[in-house]
Amino acid sequence: MRIRTARTRQPPDPAPPAPRVHRAWWVALVCFIALVGAAGFRATPSVFIDPLHQEFGWSHGTISFAVGLNVLLYGLTAPFASALMERYGIRQVVTAALLLISAGSGLTVFMRSEWQLIVCWGLLVGVGSGSMALAFAATVANRWFVARTGLVSGILTAGSATEQLVFLPLVALLVEGPGWRTASLVVCGAALAVVPLVVWLLRDRPEDVGLRPYGAGPDYVAPETGATGALRRTLSALWQASRTRVFWLLAGSFAICGASSNGLMSTHFVPAAHDHGMAVPVAASLLALIGVLDLVGTVCSGWLTDRFDSRRLLAVYYGLRGLSLLLLPMLFAGSVQPPMLFFIIFYGLDWVATVPPTMALCREHFGADGAIVFGWVLAAHQVGASVVAFAAGLVRDVTGTYDLAWTGTGVLCALAALMVLVVRRGPGMTGAASDAGGASRAGGRTGAEGAARG
Repeated sequence: MRIRTARTRQPPDPAPPAPRVHRAWWVALVCFIALVGAAGFRATPSVFIDPLHQEFGWSHGTISFAVGLNVLLYGLTAPFASALMERYGIRQVVTAALLLISAGSGLTVFMRSEWQLIVCWGLLVGVGSGSMALAFAATVANRWFVARTGLVSGILTAGSATEQLVFLPLVALLVEGPGWRTASLVVCGAALAVVPLVVWLLRDRPEDVGLRPYGAGPDYVAPETGATGALRRTLSALWQASRTRVFWLLAGSFAICGASSNGLMSTHFVPAAHDHGMAVPVAASLLALIGVLDLVGTVCSGWLTDRFDSRRLLAVYYGLRGLSLLLLPMLFAGSVQPPMLFFIIFYGLDWVATVPPTMALCREHFGADGAIVFGWVLAAHQVGASVVAFAAGLVRDVTGTYDLAWTGTGVLCALAALMVLVVRRGPGMTGAASDAGGASRAGGRTGAEGAARG
């Protein structure tokens, strides 16, 4: 007789828990969308200049003054954005900023006087967009993430480039079709549509919803912060940095960076190309392509900053940018020719390539306050952009072309290349690579340890 032995049936392996997306990623997504919505209006002035000039007879200088005020307030508000968020909360500040941008864009359809343009474009949109500058991205990344902070910061920073890709070709088509008022209302609606999403999902800190930051262990302790301390530290960092030559060299060179990018190219490339017979949507698409290519250029520049002297990288960037601006007046034509396409590709890769090495130099020389000092250097960037945005419009009114503006800014870029070469090395550093590499290896070092090392 065969005896059958009963097999013991093993219980099935428990199903792995369903993946749960940490709320920090949803917060990052909302912040990215908010940055894109807030930045929408910043893509429009270049395609609005000619329609406003033709309808109201306002000079290019007057319109450019409103754009310049916008850029100036964007830069001057940015260093205080983190203090505002500490005092009133991220959600409240972002909501107010989006409402200001929406109001500034929407009210332009009713304007009849130059002062109304200055209030809408300059004051309302300038303060609103400045409250959501790079400090917003840094604040969210630092509060909600312990791991992947660099990745999140990079993604959020890319929001300012994405807006050129998303909005500029669309706005240009609307301006050519239904008109600039329709385009302005679309931008107004884009900013307003983000507000419910911000109110619903955005919170100041993960502790507000019973969570730890993404990547934080069970022993994580939330840092104590205070609004007064944030404001005092912002002003104190400026006071200490302003007593050094390095700060003024970095601020001056970065002001020229802003003059040649946001001030001149973003504001006046489309009307300058239109002066030579190029269709506005085509010129706007070229400017949007610059916004796409700068993502590649920034990543590559960050990789180079880890390995080479930041001063020499900046000198190369500014020198090549200046040379390209000197050649640009000869490249304009009624259609896109290969030399112009080559310029767009090169300029796009160089567009914000100056940011990683400039940040590295701020970190190297100012230690734990390096990020705050960079905020003030960024303010200088916007001051330079504001001045040239206005000056280039005056040049167009007086001479009938933008040629002198391109040439003069090209010379300024050559000056910036010389300025960064004068910047000395930080104490105890042997190169940019060691600074970045050491910071990467340090991982969890505190800001005080980073300052001591720098």
